[in-house]
Amino acid sequence: MKKLVDTVVSELNQILLGKDQQVRLALCGLLARGHLLIEDIPGMGKTTLSHALAKVMGLSYQRIQFTNDLLPADVLGYSMYDKQAGSLVFHPGPIFAQVVLADEINRASPRTQSALLEAMEERQVSIEGETRPLPHPFFVIATQNPIEQGGTYPLPESQLDRFLMRLRLGYPDPRAERELLEGEDRRAMTEKLPKLLSQADLKTLQEGVTRITASPALLDYVQRLLEQSRTMPGLLYGLSPRAGLGLVRAAKAWALMEGRHHVLPDDIQAVFPAVAAHRLEQGESGKSAERVRQLLATVSVLE
Repeated sequence: MKKLVDTVVSELNQILLGKDQQVRLALCGLLARGHLLIEDIPGMGKTTLSHALAKVMGLSYQRIQFTNDLLPADVLGYSMYDKQAGSLVFHPGPIFAQVVLADEINRASPRTQSALLEAMEERQVSIEGETRPLPHPFFVIATQNPIEQGGTYPLPESQLDRFLMRLRLGYPDPRAERELLEGEDRRAMTEKLPKLLSQADLKTLQEGVTRITASPALLDYVQRLLEQSRTMPGLLYGLSPRAGLGLVRAAKAWALMEGRHHVLPDDIQAVFPAVAAHRLEQGESGKSAERVRQLLATVSVLE
């Protein structure tokens, strides 16, 4: 499995130059059956990453451009009367894809943002009194502009908590940026990406995550991180049980990607910033990174 994962990461690294850690975390989120939030300024490769990931996995892909006039029906779908059928016919929205890019999600109104809640949590949508299942796998990648930019609505905590991880891509280093400037157009390269995994392969990997073991001592370490976050000054509340479950699941996926059958503290520490930071921000932009560092520095691996 590790060889297969490394092949996928290597292919994606040809598109996203100098972003190996972020690529691995994005893949980790997919294997852990979570959802991913990417926060950064426009033009950093957020859309490219999502499209490339869908291509190498051979998954159906839909991009939804969130704007302030977008309605829930534009995302979920709607029913329209069909004269030939003599009845209402449901027209599925772009949410009915295996990889959904919710682009600039925080430019939409809170009402439209909330349309994603059931889809992300239950893998289904309820429309006009009928529940419709979403495809499997179902992976939402949302991009978000920094809240300081105009025309943005902050995501509510209930929405943020549905995202297993939050990433920031950041600027490329000078060497990667030069290669980017001299190289082929990334969009054209993405279109030519080969399909490296079948859906059966992806299912095997995702099921493999559930078979990774976490020792009682490892779970003690996770509990200490959760408990410490709940007593940190400046926070209204700490990490929730859902965050703890997501942390363990992401660490198991990371261990699988590293070719191991058990979780190490290193796996927890590798995914912890991506899993915890957006849950620890709580309205104070820029404070979460320091809180994450403080938790990892003060909570001992062994008690």
